[in-house]
Amino acid sequence: MTDDGVAGTLAAIASRLRAARENRGDTLSDVSRATGISLSTLSRVETGRRSPTLEVLLRLSRAYGLSLDALAGDEPAGTAPAETARTRERAPRSRGDDKAVLPLTRYVGGLHAHKHVLPPVDGPPPRPRQVVHDGYEWLCVLYGRLWLALGEQDLVLCAGEVAEFDTRTAHGVANAGPAGPVEYLVMFGPQGERLRPRGQA
Repeated sequence: MTDDGVAGTLAAIASRLRAARENRGDTLSDVSRATGISLSTLSRVETGRRSPTLEVLLRLSRAYGLSLDALAGDEPAGTAPAETARTRERAPRSRGDDKAVLPLTRYVGGLHAHKHVLPPVDGPPPRPRQVVHDGYEWLCVLYGRLWLALGEQDLVLCAGEVAEFDTRTAHGVANAGPAGPVEYLVMFGPQGERLRPRGQA
């Protein structure tokens, strides 16, 4: 690809990332807190002055509820999953919104693994803001109590408990209470891949 072609591609990705953020009503600071990506990096990516790494694109695709293809411009914007009315509502923020995400895999396609940490909250949290997008997710709580809002259901998962669901169902998570932080693992299949348990020998 020529230098002009690379510049054009970066500009297109930058435009899509900025539009995705603005459509959600988020500021760069909101996205930085939710993803752990620095403000300076987000700003340079959105203005086309920096090429986003795969790790950055993965974090933003999850935050915006969009596929990597949608962010990269490989599918029409109109095919991106629509947000539900509840997703568009701006939920009040608290200390518990400052989620840390540690990617455990660094490749495109197939299952992705991440470790998430939600810090303590100051009081009863609001119902988690929900998103919908293509894929399938499996999560396991390592420590603390995790509030999983799945469609109309509200589940509180404790250490050692597991949930799996189609991410086309509206979903969101939050720290379930002020007792302490919550740590959990996420396995996510962007094309709907599922874990395949094997029986004991």
